[in-house]
Amino acid sequence: MDCYFRQMWRDQRLTFNSSIDQLSLSIKMLEGIWKPDTYFLNGRGSYVHTITRPNKLIRLSSNGVILYSMRLTIKAKCPMLLQHFPMDKQTCPLVIGSYAYTSHDVIYEWDHENVRLARGIYLSQFDLISYPFRNATVQRKGSRHKEEYSILQVNFNLQRHTGYFMINVYLPCTLIVVLSWVSFWINREATADRVSLGGIDSRISLPKVSYATAMDWFLFASFAFVIATLLEFAGVHFFTKVGSGEFPVLDESNTEQERRSQEEEEEEEDEWEDEELMEEELSPEQEQELRPGDVWRHRTGTYIGSRDIHQGMLDNHISVVGGLPSPSSPSPKPVRSDPCWYQVLHCIIGNELYRRKRRSAGSRINSVSRIDRVSRVLFPLLFGCLSLFYWNLYWSQPPPNSWEMTD
Repeated sequence: MDCYFRQMWRDQRLTFNSSIDQLSLSIKMLEGIWKPDTYFLNGRGSYVHTITRPNKLIRLSSNGVILYSMRLTIKAKCPMLLQHFPMDKQTCPLVIGSYAYTSHDVIYEWDHENVRLARGIYLSQFDLISYPFRNATVQRKGSRHKEEYSILQVNFNLQRHTGYFMINVYLPCTLIVVLSWVSFWINREATADRVSLGGIDSRISLPKVSYATAMDWFLFASFAFVIATLLEFAGVHFFTKVGSGEFPVLDESNTEQERRSQEEEEEEEDEWEDEELMEEELSPEQEQELRPGDVWRHRTGTYIGSRDIHQGMLDNHISVVGGLPSPSSPSPKPVRSDPCWYQVLHCIIGNELYRRKRRSAGSRINSVSRIDRVSRVLFPLLFGCLSLFYWNLYWSQPPPNSWEMTD
């Protein structure tokens, strides 16, 4: 704080009779008269302004009253309770007293008429609500003798501005949490899109204290909702996405690779049939019926065309993969749908047997999970209730031990 610190006392040894009531003295006169050794008990590096000359003033009245004024910049310690940060109210005291003189020698008292604030004072982070002051007598800690000292105390009651934190912390975190809920309306097959919707940037200068502040709790709750959104998708992916009987999407590379594997199998089959034909010769009628690429089944006396072999292998492959069922295979039986809490329980314990059961249930492509439908209502409802409880707790109730005059 920057202040004009004025002290007045009476020294009967300096009384004089003259037609002039007051004399303005040079600051060099301070070295020849008695003056109180006033200091700030909770000060941290105060100093007197000396530009362009030492900012001091001394006046002597005819009745021996001395006015000693100086311009000071005071840095004082202010212990703060930050459990309600940034909706907190703080009390910053300033304690003034004598360093060597006890209350038997010097007694300090406020001049109530001259204790005031300059107009237009504005603080960047706080609003100055009030400044109560008092006179007191205390005993210093560590003193061997029970000596009392006269002190003056003024408390600056401050209320923090919350606009900066609302714009830079609360609003962005709320929007990110709401943005994470968009994943509940995205298809469960879009893994990359759903996972990317999340993340909170906490790079902000927060008070470095050993306990959690109100802002820490809000950031923790925001992180928890974003992480819960990712865990929700993990549950959806675990039960309904992986191995759920969806139709396989075959691209050109897969089709080409499958065709090559079928040709290799046909070549191996042809080599095996050639060896068999060497032992058993075909009749002229059978040779005429055979076409290029046909295989002779000598044990049954029938032949299978190459197109029939290719189609049979493809049907067999598709039925093994689990996509299109073969005409001869029976249709899958519908599986009873379990409650969401039952599915989540098996997801937490990692029940692989239950997961295989879910795989055989089958599902349609781009279908909506029941967990997503419940989350669309559950997540906003929980976040809204938590926000109402948070603001009612920290905004309406005053912080503990705020604006109290302490010793």
